[in-house]
Amino acid sequence: MEISSVFGETLEKLKGQGVILLAGDPPNPMTIGWGTIGFIWGKLIFTVLVRPSRFTYTRMESSPEFTVNLLPDAFSRQLSICGSKSGRDVDKIAKCGFSLERGIHVTTPFIRESSIHFECRIVHKHDLLPETLDKGILKKYYPQKDFHRVFYGEIVGVFKAD
Repeated sequence: MEISSVFGETLEKLKGQGVILLAGDPPNPMTIGWGTIGFIWGKLIFTVLVRPSRFTYTRMESSPEFTVNLLPDAFSRQLSICGSKSGRDVDKIAKCGFSLERGIHVTTPFIRESSIHFECRIVHKHDLLPETLDKGILKKYYPQKDFHRVFYGEIVGVFKAD
C-alpha cells in the first residue's frame, strides 16, 4: 500500500472523530486525535501521544508495537466509547463489538472493521518537557500538568480493506 494514498484520509480522521490506537496484551483500544506521520531516521514514522494517566499508557509501555486503526464514519459510537471509557473498567473490544485479527507484520492485532490500519514497531519514546513547550500550548492543553509521552512507531505495514 502506498502511504500517500491513505495520508489525507488519516489526517482527516485524526482532526475529526479520531482513530483507534491499539496496543498491549490484552489489547486496549483508545481513540486518539493527536498523531503525525513523517520521515525520521530514514524511516516512515507514526507518532502517537499518550498520557501516563491513561490505561493505554500501560499497554504501550508493555509492548514493542502498536496498530492505528481508521474506522468508517458509521463507527462514531464506538469511537466515542473508546475515547471516553477506560480499559481499567470496561472491555471496550466487547462493548464495541470489534473483531480483532493478528497483525500481518506485528503481533499486535488490528480491528477487522477498520478501513485502513497501520502496523508500527516502537523505535523511540520520550516525555514532553514542559519547560520547552510553547506557553500557549502549556496553558491550553496541560493545566493539570498531565504531560504526554510521545511514542515513535516505525510503520512496517499499511493496509486498506477491500
